[in-house]
Amino acid sequence: MPVEPAEGAPSAAASTGKRARCPRCQRPSAHCLCALIPRLDSRTQLLILQHPSETSHALNTARLAALGLVQAELRVGERFDALEDGLERPARRACLLFPGDEALPLEAFAAGSEDPLLLVVPDGTWRKARKLLHLNPALAALPRVTLPPGPASRYRLRKAPMAGALSTLEAIVQALDILEAPARFGALLRPFDALIEGQVAAMGAETYRRNHQRE
Repeated sequence: MPVEPAEGAPSAAASTGKRARCPRCQRPSAHCLCALIPRLDSRTQLLILQHPSETSHALNTARLAALGLVQAELRVGERFDALEDGLERPARRACLLFPGDEALPLEAFAAGSEDPLLLVVPDGTWRKARKLLHLNPALAALPRVTLPPGPASRYRLRKAPMAGALSTLEAIVQALDILEAPARFGALLRPFDALIEGQVAAMGAETYRRNHQRE
């Protein structure tokens, strides 16, 4: 838990020359996103398993999802020794949002029971996400679900590894829109869009066009 400096005392950020950061969204204080982050409830619970390499990424979309959803839990690591305990939740069916030969469409999987879901979402590059499955047999053993084709990713600063690839936050929004209809969860994307716009503005229009803009 962060400790507030005494009144009149220099902050740790000031004494080290680092920019002060918001303790909640982890963005520089001058670019805090908290005012844009909603607090949405859902019947579905989410367990987001984040590879440690993603924690310091400027566009940490898993953190935005965890902050914006009442029923979301974010865990960081490669090996989750107590993962089995987290998956065993009364009256809930756990499933893994990850493609695979035996993966079912999310809507079809959810329709098989009235019990709400525990949706487990790995967060990392495809290679790192596969590593999480390899290191955690309980995770790999979960039934897998996939999303239907949808709009292209709004994540303009990362090249998608394949057609239809989404950021973790976008995938969660699409999944909840399916599971919780007619409720909608697009408000979760407001800080995400603002974050991307800020990154584009910081790099300049010409640099963005040259390195990121799709033809």
